[in-house]
Amino acid sequence: MGTATYRRLPPAAGATDARAYVASLEFHQLADRPYTVANFVASADGHTTVEGWSRKLSDPADRELFYALRERADAVLVGPRTLAAEHYKRLLPAPERRERRLAAGRPAEPLAVTVSRSGRVPREVPLFTDTPDNVLVFEGDGVPLDAVLHTLRRDHGVETLLCEGGPTLFGALVRERLVDELFLTLAPLLVGGGETSGPAVVSGPPPEAPTSLELAGALEREGTLFLRYRLS
Repeated sequence: MGTATYRRLPPAAGATDARAYVASLEFHQLADRPYTVANFVASADGHTTVEGWSRKLSDPADRELFYALRERADAVLVGPRTLAAEHYKRLLPAPERRERRLAAGRPAEPLAVTVSRSGRVPREVPLFTDTPDNVLVFEGDGVPLDAVLHTLRRDHGVETLLCEGGPTLFGALVRERLVDELFLTLAPLLVGGGETSGPAVVSGPPPEAPTSLELAGALEREGTLFLRYRLS
């Protein structure tokens, strides 16, 4: 598979690729919790899945950026329903990505983290059998997300946390002001309403006030936009 080339949108012009782009990003180090970024793909009319699958909105360039962000992160946070719906496998299946992390003195893969307040965790998905020692599960009714992130920073050395959803988990993080950046791939598709189209990027009870976003970067490839926002 060839390497995708993206067109930088003004004011930063020129071309780049996923690894170079993600390597150039500055993620700040926080004292009490990981610097938290979220990554989503959505249709132009705001849906995150088609027939239950986010990959039906994705293209090769989106997947390259998806894996580049995983390679950069210390841990990846995913809700149990998303683990089951997307049938999660090991986080970095490509050996060269694991080798680059090892060469840099890091674990071969980021830590996989999930939070279940109901106790229902889909342990049958390949993630739990492929890399069972690399999965951390927080279970219990009323598990506070700020405590989860604090534990990841204090006990597991997680400086950069990547949240891959789903929308309910992301919505909870937004409400508690625990998200620093959002990477949003906007697919040039209209999927319409109905049972086959998925939820919006943020689900659940709304925050007290809308969250402002600051555009921090934008790439384009074959009509797909790759947007980076900072949350205020």
